[in-house]
Amino acid sequence: MQATKKFINKKRNDYISWNEFFMGIAELAAKRSKDPSTQVGCCIVDMENRILSIGYNGTPNNFPDDEFPWDREGKTLNDTKYPYVVHSELNAILNYRGSRKDLVGAKLYVTLFPCNECAKAIVQSGIKEIIYSDDKYNGTEENVAAKLILDTCGIKYTKQK
Repeated sequence: MQATKKFINKKRNDYISWNEFFMGIAELAAKRSKDPSTQVGCCIVDMENRILSIGYNGTPNNFPDDEFPWDREGKTLNDTKYPYVVHSELNAILNYRGSRKDLVGAKLYVTLFPCNECAKAIVQSGIKEIIYSDDKYNGTEENVAAKLILDTCGIKYTKQK
């Protein structure tokens, strides 16, 4: 006769969900941003909940960010941060060092809903789902375009609860 062990279940039940965990990583990544007005972080994970890449909004590698503007408004576009800053989602996609096909089917956690330019990069990379925490620009032209791109291409997006 074979002995059977009975285990007493003493594991924690108040642990965070995968969504909370990965959004927490995105929030932590956002703290790396030097942007004085908007800090955005992103975390991309595969279908087995393994982290593939992380990004935040900032200037390109080796770009002297102390010598260029961080302002939202200026006399010209080039007097603002916008031509120089890479968004967190694109940074995370570009930071990924594996095979591009490995992003296919991945989830992207981001602290701010993607713009239309990032939506295009998300579609092209094969990411299939977006979980976001803020949709601050909801209803703007760029936001409407981003949602049209994502909806048309079958990318699911959900606000983190």
